[in-house]
Amino acid sequence: MPRAAHLTARFIALLFAACATIAQAQIEEAASASTPANAPPSQKLSATDQQFIQDAGTAGATEIAASKLALTRSGDKDVKEFAQRMIADHAKLARNLDVIAKRHGITSPPSADSSVTGSLQNLKGADFDKAYIEKVALAAHQKAVELFANESEKGNDSALKAAAAKALPILRHHYAMAQQLAKAKAS
Repeated sequence: MPRAAHLTARFIALLFAACATIAQAQIEEAASASTPANAPPSQKLSATDQQFIQDAGTAGATEIAASKLALTRSGDKDVKEFAQRMIADHAKLARNLDVIAKRHGITSPPSADSSVTGSLQNLKGADFDKAYIEKVALAAHQKAVELFANESEKGNDSALKAAAAKALPILRHHYAMAQQLAKAKAS
């Protein structure tokens, strides 16, 4: 019986090793199918597409930074919930754009618009909420909808156009949420 148990244990170990080898090969195949981060740029982006990446990156970074401020400076539950949603959604959008940007050799991370975040930095409570809703929730989303709509229609890079088109319904929904939030807080 010990010999049978030894053979069974050896068979199981070989089976696990084979599965691990197959899984590793699948991972390597998937990784090689995507563009590696250190690969040379696939093609030169047009000035319009480069500007879109820059503007979209700044808009997203600003949205995230301002929304993080909202979590600590607002006392309003609705504003904080909106901010949490913006952080989550804009982080996803940023990751999607970063992948495309890296394929084209653009590796520097976007920066938040310091004029927007700076104007919110020293505010708290209702004053913060009013400025955040006005400058970030409403104005920034209105600009983002225009920016992404323009890229989805007039951009030159097919991946950027597709990413902009995919993000557009989310940004429009954010803008509608911002309008509802502004209306609720105005009364």
